[in-house]
Amino acid sequence: MDEERPVELKSNVPPGPIEQKWTSHKFDMKLVNPSNKRKYSVIVVGTGLAGGSAAASLAELGYQVSCFCFQDSPRRAHSIAAQGGINAAKNYQNDGDSVFRLFYDTVKGGDFRAREANVYRLAEVSVNIIDQCVAQGVPFAREYGGLLANRSFGGAQVSRTFYARGQTGQQLLLGAYQALQRQVGLGAIKMFPRHEMQELVVIDGMARGIVARDLETGAVESYVADAVILASGGYGTVFYLATYAKGCNTTAIWRAYKKGAAFANPCYTQIHPTCIPVTGEHQSKLTLMSESLRNDGRIWVSKKKGDTRPPGQIPEDERDYYLERKYPSYGNLSPRDISSRAAKEVCDEGRGVGSTGLGVYLDFAEAINRLGVATIRERYGNLFDMYERITDEDPYKVPMRIYPAMHYCMGGLWVDYHLMSTIPGVFVLGEANFSDHGANRLGASALMQGWPTAISSFPTRLAITSPRTSSTRSAPTTPPSRAHRRGSLTAPRGYWASRGNGPSTISIASSARSCGTTAGWPAMSRV
Repeated sequence: MDEERPVELKSNVPPGPIEQKWTSHKFDMKLVNPSNKRKYSVIVVGTGLAGGSAAASLAELGYQVSCFCFQDSPRRAHSIAAQGGINAAKNYQNDGDSVFRLFYDTVKGGDFRAREANVYRLAEVSVNIIDQCVAQGVPFAREYGGLLANRSFGGAQVSRTFYARGQTGQQLLLGAYQALQRQVGLGAIKMFPRHEMQELVVIDGMARGIVARDLETGAVESYVADAVILASGGYGTVFYLATYAKGCNTTAIWRAYKKGAAFANPCYTQIHPTCIPVTGEHQSKLTLMSESLRNDGRIWVSKKKGDTRPPGQIPEDERDYYLERKYPSYGNLSPRDISSRAAKEVCDEGRGVGSTGLGVYLDFAEAINRLGVATIRERYGNLFDMYERITDEDPYKVPMRIYPAMHYCMGGLWVDYHLMSTIPGVFVLGEANFSDHGANRLGASALMQGWPTAISSFPTRLAITSPRTSSTRSAPTTPPSRAHRRGSLTAPRGYWASRGNGPSTISIASSARSCGTTAGWPAMSRV
């Protein structure tokens, strides 16, 4: 087992005013000549919104990319389950939104526990990402005149969320997938579906690749690259019931943690307020109902304890719209942590609904009377259909029943400003890292974190300052023999030294050779 070593947490946040940090830092970073980019290889673990778009972007820039996913197709990544929308500070509604307001709402919503420089950069790059999505064919909802539509989400008093009905994550993932497959077709990306990462290869303190198992043949093989990107999602399935797919097993970031990568804020897990309540012990997971439903749905319970009357028989004056009563500024769009806590409180008081008493009503009667069934069906039709298939209740006629459930992890592998972990050469994207949401994530910010950081800002931060491109470099020496590759992941003395002195804090480490299968390495122990 590797010796424990002290971990230095150095954020590497650039100096200067927060609104100028990213712009100035992009100029200060070293660039890579386009003809040199093809000399470097990158491994990407995960093909969700963060991983898929990062792989496509890096391949487009000219790097050699190998992409691994647990599923049989990149399209089955769990990003497909994100329903509600993606935030961006475009201010199309002219309601006072701005980059600074999105930054402030995100930091405040996270209880002021996020790294503010990272959050401001996220808000800054969000402005361009919607145009990127539209250019890739993402069918965002539009107003009658053809302009992109917006709606509100929890924790914000402006309408900044772009959406595609209740399947925004699916449409965004399809956009990333087609960009990924285009690069696969061009030969710039080697795709490895049905592969599970077994080990992070670390040599002389630097990430040099991964060991992965082919889930169809059982073969265990090693893959070497100049950098490893982990974009494998969160660890929410540590809870028995969660809205995660059961395949979200957090293997990749756990292997990195066992190799010495620091793990930050593991207790910061988000309980989503609008999930379908538990019905029995037969369930293996829970189902999320999009937070977007709270735009038009009103949340309430009876004012009386133990009231078992059907919702239609409870008069208006006997209903407690507790979010509207407690938090009039935000109402039913209160932040997720506040809404979840309030729902649990009324259920603990004995005012919950349903056979278990663990639920509250999400009622669309007022919205249907005001807007009509056709408008509600246009906005939320697929969500209503999903709810009816699961519960056998028609939400157009009776209120939905919802209850909080485990949904997202704000904690993850610690990363610096450049999204590099405490192991040099390991970069962590999306939900797998800890950097952007603090102690609570606002609605529609997960997709905002996954796509913009992977497309707009991360490839810029992957500036290579390796000595490989220097004219004073010595010629590559002979790679490690098969005998040296067996057993320990250690090369002959002096080999890695001849490959350069290692990267700076923002560079990719040089490795032995381009990414490719290295047959003959033994299976790594599952620790």
